Amino acid sequence: MNFYAVIIGTEILNGRREDKHFEFLKKELTKFGHTLYASFVIEDNEELITNIFNMVKDDKDGIMFSFGGIGSTPDDLTREIASKVFTGNNVITHEKFLQDILDRFKDEAYPYRVHMADLPPSADLLFNPINNMSGFSLSSRYFFVPGFPSMAHPMIIDVIKKYFSDSVKKFRHTLLAKTSENTLIPLMQKVPSSLSLSSLPIFIDSKPNVELSLEGENESEVKAYFNTFIELLENQKIVYKLI
Repeated sequence: MNFYAVIIGTEILNGRREDKHFEFLKKELTKFGHTLYASFVIEDNEELITNIFNMVKDDKDGIMFSFGGIGSTPDDLTREIASKVFTGNNVITHEKFLQDILDRFKDEAYPYRVHMADLPPSADLLFNPINNMSGFSLSSRYFFVPGFPSMAHPMIIDVIKKYFSDSVKKFRHTLLAKTSENTLIPLMQKVPSSLSLSSLPIFIDSKPNVELSLEGENESEVKAYFNTFIELLENQKIVYKLI
């Protein structure tokens, strides 16, 4: 599964609000051995949102968590765009959600708040424990929640537990070596796609160092390829330490 975070909000990009979704989602996925595949912070722009949603839809392994843009103000574009991209249809009134809005806001539900119930035809509601103003999901793969962390985060926790709680155990080995990345690139090129390789150049006392990490689901495979780096470093008498 390729997990995408799409964080929608011009106010984040212009600095009026600090993003709190990325770190939260990363930690929640990590609890079950998952990692984010990509994360986007984008403005409330119809073309941009459409392009991102289309990109995720085109990924047959894509799972998306979308934050923001499902309120009742003119800049809340997510519902309509999600409907067109993921279902090919215009939004329709979700009767259960409409009744929830009427129960909470009474006469103040009109003329604007009622439009929060305009959802893609096949949408399932995501319970909002704060005020019962739901998020929604499509195909159990695309999940749309409010931009407010106090509402969004409990909803996402429930989604991950319900759909993605089958833990995937991964094994990681990491070292820090007193050399440049160039020394290790020939071996990096031999690491199979089944393993995740991370190489981070670091300067310590103005001298090049590299932090190298291998991660995978097969413990013996991770260890075997990691040991090839250790052997190279030892053969070339390059100082390193395991971290």
